[in-house]
Amino acid sequence: MQAQDTRYVYFRKEICPDADAVVSIRNHSLLYGTSIFEGIRGYWIEDQNAIAIFRAREHFERLLSNANIFYMHIDETVDDCLNILAELIRKNAHRGDTYIRPTLFKDGISIGPSLDKDPTSLSIFTQPLGDYIPIDKGLHVCVSNWRRNGDNAIPPRAKAGGAYMNTALAVTDARRSGFDDAIVLTEQGKVSEGSAMNLFLVRNGQLITPSNTENILEGITRATIIELARKELGLTVVERTVERTELYVADELFFCGTGAQVAGVTQVDHRPIGTGEVGVLSKKIQDLYFQVVRNQVPQYSDWCQIVQL
Repeated sequence: MQAQDTRYVYFRKEICPDADAVVSIRNHSLLYGTSIFEGIRGYWIEDQNAIAIFRAREHFERLLSNANIFYMHIDETVDDCLNILAELIRKNAHRGDTYIRPTLFKDGISIGPSLDKDPTSLSIFTQPLGDYIPIDKGLHVCVSNWRRNGDNAIPPRAKAGGAYMNTALAVTDARRSGFDDAIVLTEQGKVSEGSAMNLFLVRNGQLITPSNTENILEGITRATIIELARKELGLTVVERTVERTELYVADELFFCGTGAQVAGVTQVDHRPIGTGEVGVLSKKIQDLYFQVVRNQVPQYSDWCQIVQL
């Protein structure tokens, strides 16, 4: 019998104990950051003894699509990934909210940063996870001195492992300076996104978010918020270039992402946003989002993969 704290992962085409999933210190992905990944959340539904995995299909579709940028190819299909994930969820049996991390990585032992020589492997692990950042209070953030890496450098749309050194610099410096998180700009000085999450502003009743051309992740949570805001709340949503000082004069501001979920921002660079409290519209969007991800809104049930434990 396995100990209760034993966790299983998918690694090199099989489900195995976490302790058996190891790579060499000479592995290409470790030496050069040659990996891409997704973050997916599963939400615990107590009365069904089940986990609702939110938009897993879209995450795996994005992972396999972005793989083409980095010459990564695997045998597993999207449907294969969904089936593997369901089996992992049942074996690990986390009775609570769960984080899921699929990763494609260059799985060879070679010197040199070339992308087209080493094979690609898929790994998936799951672990219990609550709030990545506080969502029950407003965040005080700064505009980072670090600029977001560009599409012609390391494409942010692809969630490349090596690119997250950029995120690490921005968020570490922000927190060491007393802020909760950071907003990053493009090299042209336009608003891009949060350190590792997308960004929305509310101005004059409109929901505004930086466009896909501003070196953002094409976020699945971002797309979810846009659809819910338009269809369920009747809001006008505008995707466009956002100037830095628009942050300071916004009526409301919030982050969104798989990790961040929906988190209100109440100060930027020591300036209060709106009333200095989490905005009414931000809270309404947050409440609706959590109903949807917990499979409480029937018209969006197809976004949730239900796995019974």
